[in-house]
Amino acid sequence: MVLTLDEANHITQGALKKARALNIKISVAVCDAGGRLLAFQRMDNAIWASAYGSQGKAVASAAFARPSGELSARADHPTPRGIAAAEGGHMIMGQGAVPIERNGITIGACGVGGGTAQEDEDCARAGAEHL
Repeated sequence: MVLTLDEANHITQGALKKARALNIKISVAVCDAGGRLLAFQRMDNAIWASAYGSQGKAVASAAFARPSGELSARADHPTPRGIAAAEGGHMIMGQGAVPIERNGITIGACGVGGGTAQEDEDCARAGAEHL
């Protein structure tokens, strides 16, 4: 099962809609199950660092098949730290991304940066639910 470009773009639109409702400026990234970017959007006037945050959180969420915020407590444990290093250091194990599943299988993740950690996760979840 794969996540298509059309589906990824639909997910970004759901996250952006939630951001507008919260009156925040975000970047949203959707990656496939292997952590490779499929779709990305950065709202006008969103901070430039949000582009990196959204992608890093999405990669971590896809890699571990769980919300990226659940990884924070173990981020400095040798195993996740080693996996992140082996992957190239792109993972961000902080709140703001959720996995995208189909029939119980992780097919990608949606990551958001630019708001508070909870706002980012709320937007990512809204994006994933928009699918």
